[in-house]
Amino acid sequence: MDKDKDMSRRRFLKMAALTGAAMCVGPTLNKVTAAERVWMGKQQVANNIPAGMAAVRTRRTLGHGNTAFTVSAMGYGCMGLNHNRSQYPSREKEIALVHEAVERGVTLFDTAESYGYHINEKLVGEALKGYTDRVFVSSKFGHKFVNGVQIKTEEDSTPANIRRVCENSLRNLGVETLGMFYQHRIDPNTPIEAVAETCSKLIKEGKILHWGMCEVNVDTIRRAHKICPVTAIQSEYHLMHRMVETNGVLELCEDLGIGFVPYSPLNRGFLGGMINEYTKFDVTNDNRQTLPRFQPEAIRANYRIVEVLNAFGRTRGITPAQIALAWLMNKKPFIVPIPGTTKLSHLEENLRACDIRFTAEEIEELETAVAAIPVVGSRYDALQESKIPKSSVYEDTDILHDVHRFTVGL
Repeated sequence: MDKDKDMSRRRFLKMAALTGAAMCVGPTLNKVTAAERVWMGKQQVANNIPAGMAAVRTRRTLGHGNTAFTVSAMGYGCMGLNHNRSQYPSREKEIALVHEAVERGVTLFDTAESYGYHINEKLVGEALKGYTDRVFVSSKFGHKFVNGVQIKTEEDSTPANIRRVCENSLRNLGVETLGMFYQHRIDPNTPIEAVAETCSKLIKEGKILHWGMCEVNVDTIRRAHKICPVTAIQSEYHLMHRMVETNGVLELCEDLGIGFVPYSPLNRGFLGGMINEYTKFDVTNDNRQTLPRFQPEAIRANYRIVEVLNAFGRTRGITPAQIALAWLMNKKPFIVPIPGTTKLSHLEENLRACDIRFTAEEIEELETAVAAIPVVGSRYDALQESKIPKSSVYEDTDILHDVHRFTVGL
């Protein structure tokens, strides 16, 4: 009798211990399982793509170790579906195009709160409904809005605003977790350590998988990475703008195992060869009309670069857009460009760049020919350029005080 009681007691304690352990690790296990389920779904899609179809069949990893984020070798920049790129198709056609991208192996879709203030996120969320087990969505925080209007002279990366944007993005996109969450631009009034700490907490809470920053310098990356390991940096990078090669950002990403996601990999469509000095941009929905590099005289001068790409591709049977994208993907294995488009033909053209390989000699030939032509016009206006840090934003002596001030109570 006593033996039976003892066995029952031990059995009860064992079951209680197992139950307690499950309660402690359950959320973590569920998150891992969810991530694995998404990855398995994406792998199945990649394996089922018909031969000959324009698609991305390879994967690349942003980050490393615990921050590793495996995605399609090319992503999809969604901004132009409604924002700052002139006319766009009907909502139905745009959703159909996003579906095409998914079926052709794309697993990384990039949007932001500021692309029409929630409009782009909601469109992407609607388009990806039913596909969220096969893709990841990245969004961004950091711009300041008041009553839905962006205050372009200010940024807001306070912990409270980061959380507000995160919750809005999750709701707009219809997902439980964001694949990536980027700081859109540095906030000079909020230490990057406070930003990193907030993102670290969002990761622990399961609201985001990974985090990154846009248009930052090496000092900011190092400081942020110490607080919460960075998975990816998103900055402009293409044949006409190679600053990340000379300012140490790309080298630091390689040293620290951080991925790199070039936005505007075709220089806002220019390297596709379809824009000339006579192109008219929609004054109500295209920021290119305000950019120095897209003024008629600058376009006329810079078109010589497109002619270089045409000459390079003519003997290889590839287009200027494919050359520009393939050049990026041949530079480093941790680079994942995110070109955007509203046309199926351009989506197919872009995706075929994933299969192009250049020799070191070809890359040197291409880079030498392009470098011989001076680029005319700045990529941004003065205000936008001022938001991109050239050196350290904060003095080290102020950091600890400010971090405590911004993170206390979170």
